[in-house]
Amino acid sequence: METVTKLFDFEAWEAKLPEMVNKYQEGDPFPHIVLDDFLPVDAAQKAYESFPSVADQGWIHYVHFNEKKHGLNKKDLLPPFIQDLIEELNSERFLNWLTSLTGIEHLKEDEMLEGGGLHQSLRDGFLNIHADFTVHPHKKNWRRRVNLLIYLNPNWKEEYGGFLELWSKDMKKCVHKVMPGFNKAVIFNTDADSFHGLPDPIKCPENDSRKSLALYYFTEEEKPIKVSTNYQGRPQDGMKKALIYLDKKAVDVYSRLKGILGINDDFVSNLLNKFGKK
Repeated sequence: METVTKLFDFEAWEAKLPEMVNKYQEGDPFPHIVLDDFLPVDAAQKAYESFPSVADQGWIHYVHFNEKKHGLNKKDLLPPFIQDLIEELNSERFLNWLTSLTGIEHLKEDEMLEGGGLHQSLRDGFLNIHADFTVHPHKKNWRRRVNLLIYLNPNWKEEYGGFLELWSKDMKKCVHKVMPGFNKAVIFNTDADSFHGLPDPIKCPENDSRKSLALYYFTEEEKPIKVSTNYQGRPQDGMKKALIYLDKKAVDVYSRLKGILGINDDFVSNLLNKFGKK
């Protein structure tokens, strides 16, 4: 493929802001927007072609009752093109664009890519409905405000599942589903009741996976309220809700230790892998 000359079309997306702002704020069940053809097509294709395998170095394996997915957030292990793309989406101009879209001032990029970076779910992967952690684990004054998810799945079929589900604040119904197709972006506010996830096991072929780039943006506040990832059971989950709750409490303990001890997700990934081999 020829060299990609433009990583993000600022002129085009800045021109669309007037028609997007109200749509974002009026998003149901919480402020959000779904955008097709988010990156220039050659940039999206290059990102997809650069996407590393789960078997490659550096992947963190999030495998417990509430999720089964894999993440790569070590910047020096990311493919060079992905690094460049992240830099563009963390740039001052992009932050200004996000501020205009969301109405949230003074957004900060996360150079640590805590919980973000590249995400990949293989067949039978899932992520139970949840609201994200509210405070950066290593920056106690940083409140998480906005998620950007870019899906990189060409030829994704409906029967594979893996739809991003947005749930009502009372967790009574799924309000919106987003197919994780190629070059589709979802941007949404990450409040304490922004419940989302992909709770049903993915049914893509064994040689395929659900791929995405995830970037999170923060604001600095004096005393933000700290809540760990808040997993929720669906009405149809029945007795499973108790196990979802217990696992949530275990994740909460780990999240607190991570902040106190300064450990990262490699620790829990290696620990879970050791237990999995016994």
